Amino acid sequence: MNKKRVKIPLVIRWVRWIFPKLEYWMPSLAHRYFIKIFFTPLRYQPTEKEQEAAARSYQYQLSVSEETIHVYSWGSATPYLLFTHGWAGRGTQFRKFIDPVIEAGYRVIAFDGPAHGKSSGKRANLLSFEAVIQAIAAKEGLPVALVSHSFGGGVALMSVMNGLPVTRIVNIASPTEADKIIDSYLAVIGGSEGTKRAFKDYIQRTFDRPFHEFTAMYFAGRLPASAQVLLIHDTEDKDVTIDQPRALVKAYPEVKMIETTGLGHNRILKDDGIIRSVLDFVTAPEK
Repeated sequence: MNKKRVKIPLVIRWVRWIFPKLEYWMPSLAHRYFIKIFFTPLRYQPTEKEQEAAARSYQYQLSVSEETIHVYSWGSATPYLLFTHGWAGRGTQFRKFIDPVIEAGYRVIAFDGPAHGKSSGKRANLLSFEAVIQAIAAKEGLPVALVSHSFGGGVALMSVMNGLPVTRIVNIASPTEADKIIDSYLAVIGGSEGTKRAFKDYIQRTFDRPFHEFTAMYFAGRLPASAQVLLIHDTEDKDVTIDQPRALVKAYPEVKMIETTGLGHNRILKDDGIIRSVLDFVTAPEK
């Protein structure tokens, strides 16, 4: 089977060319630039099918931390599943979940995170996404489950760690380990260990917490006993390698995991079998 070649955006190719030179000649400037781009997502246009899904939804906006957040809702049931997209993603990426979730008796609510999709803002982080989850829960009531992709998985775990009383959490293709998260960014732009150290120092100074305390590995060890977590990950995921969720399961054996092959990082959101597995987990009787 021929796999579709991923087109690298021009801005990323330019940064990859210039950044090693900037590190060499002006390292302090390079470090500041890395911090800026780390928190600045690219905005990708929704596909035609995503636009069709959006047209079927009820849409509204929430004001959260001085940003305007675009929210999508499908279905009319009271209980709902809350979907959180990944970095540089959109709420409509969960379009394949819509009909199966509605047929199972739930509403689907998704949103474009700060600085993503139709929402306002230029920069984002875990804290700004968590504020959106809390705001939606305050408006709509508690979701039955949190279903998240990639970066969104850390947001979900942090929200529950911080007191959101949701007991079912599904993380799809989500990173877990601090150094590997930073390394994945550095690999894209050709950055060095010096930039990595400078970034960690910045996080410590700014948030008075080390970077590893903003990762799934940290959050998972501080969840309430009632929380049940399912990880779904593909062995051929090039964006977030399979060793990351495996490491989390090794550290916390109570976490469940489903491994797939051939679905990669994004196609996994469109797989019928994955959607069935998510619904089976969400609807299983409480232990």
